[in-house]
Amino acid sequence: MIRMSIQFTEEQIKLLKTIAKARKTSVANLVRESVTLFLNNNSDEAIREVKRQQVLEGLKKIKEMKYRDIEGKTDLSTNHDEYLAEIYAS
Repeated sequence: MIRMSIQFTEEQIKLLKTIAKARKTSVANLVRESVTLFLNNNSDEAIREVKRQQVLEGLKKIKEMKYRDIEGKTDLSTNHDEYLAEIYAS
């Protein structure tokens, strides 16, 4: 485990301690459980955002690519993966 230092409001820590006592666990365990629930509920959204950023980067690279690099090529629809690999390699 990695040790981290975080700050809570007085009300948050009071409620966390009350819940921890009632559940016979530690505040640290409650926080870990809460973070796990949060990550499980938001991981799909985070993955979508990463993929969206990757697509935008790819589109930016394509936009920056000189048209002469693809001019006259008639196989773009079938060999687009190879051309994209070339773009990302450069």
